Amino acid sequence: MKLGSIVTAMITPFDQSGEVDYKEAGRIATWLVDRGNDGLVVAGTTGEGPTLATGERLRLFEAVKKAVGDRAAVVANTGGNDTRASAELTKQAEATGADGILAVVPFYNKPTQDGMLGHFGAIAQATTLPIIIYNIPGRTGANMLPSTLLELANRHHNIVGVKESSGDIAQFADILRSRPKGFTFFCGDDHLFLASLALGADGIVGVASHFCSREFLAMLDAMQQGRTAEATRIGLDLVPLFKALFSTTSPIPVKWAMSQAGFGTGETRLPLGPMPDALKADVLAAIMRFKESAVAV
Repeated sequence: MKLGSIVTAMITPFDQSGEVDYKEAGRIATWLVDRGNDGLVVAGTTGEGPTLATGERLRLFEAVKKAVGDRAAVVANTGGNDTRASAELTKQAEATGADGILAVVPFYNKPTQDGMLGHFGAIAQATTLPIIIYNIPGRTGANMLPSTLLELANRHHNIVGVKESSGDIAQFADILRSRPKGFTFFCGDDHLFLASLALGADGIVGVASHFCSREFLAMLDAMQQGRTAEATRIGLDLVPLFKALFSTTSPIPVKWAMSQAGFGTGETRLPLGPMPDALKADVLAAIMRFKESAVAV
C-alpha cells in the first residue's frame, strides 16, 4: 500500500484525566482523511509518542486504523533509542493492522553511522511492513548522512522512504539525486515543502496539514504539473500559518488550535507545558481562514 503523499503527523487527544481518548482519535483521523490526507503518522513527535506507554501506542494504532480503514495509510511510529525495544514494538504494531512504520534516528544516544545501519537493519528484519526513516537531528542530536540512508535502502527492500527534517536543503538534494527507484522522499518541515518540491520531493509528513492539507495537495499538484507560479503563491500564502503553529515547541500550538476547531484534545503531557496565553491570539488568527471547514461535527 502506498503510504501517501499528504500525510499528517496527527495529534493524540487526551481526556480530562490525561488518558488517551481513543474515540476522539478516531474522529480526528476521519476528519483529516475527509480533508485530503492520504496518510497519517500515529504516535509520532506531534502525537506525543515519547510520553505514550507501549500499550497506549498499540491501542492507538488499532483505533486509528479501524476509523479510517483503507481510505488512508496508517503509519505507526515505533522508533526509539533502544534497538531491541523498537524491533519488538514494530512486530506488535504490524499485528494491529498498521500499513507502515515510522522509525526515528535514535535520540540521546548520538549513534554512529554504523550504529544506525545496525539499528534500522534490526527494525527492517522485524517486519514485512514498509518503513519510513525519520531524520530530525534538531530533536535527536544525531544526523543520518545521505550515504547511510541510501545504504539502508539498498540493503533492505522494506526501507522505502525518508521523512527528512534536517532542514538542510543540500542534504535533501543529495538524497534526491541518488535515491533508488521507488524510494519516497517526504519533506518533514512544513516551511520547506515548497523548496523540497522544487527538488523533486514526493510529499510531506506535516503538522500544519491538520488545517491546510487541501492547500498542500494543490501545491503538490501545481508543482508536479509545472505550474510553479501557482505553487509558489500557495506556499507563500501559508507562511503565517507555519509561523503560528511553530511559535513554541510543537505540538503545543497545533494541539491547542485543534481544540479551537471543536475537538476534545486535552492538554499536552508533561514535560511539555500548556499553550502560552500570549500566543493564542496569533494562532487563532492564523487558522481563521481554515476554521469554518475545521469545526468538528
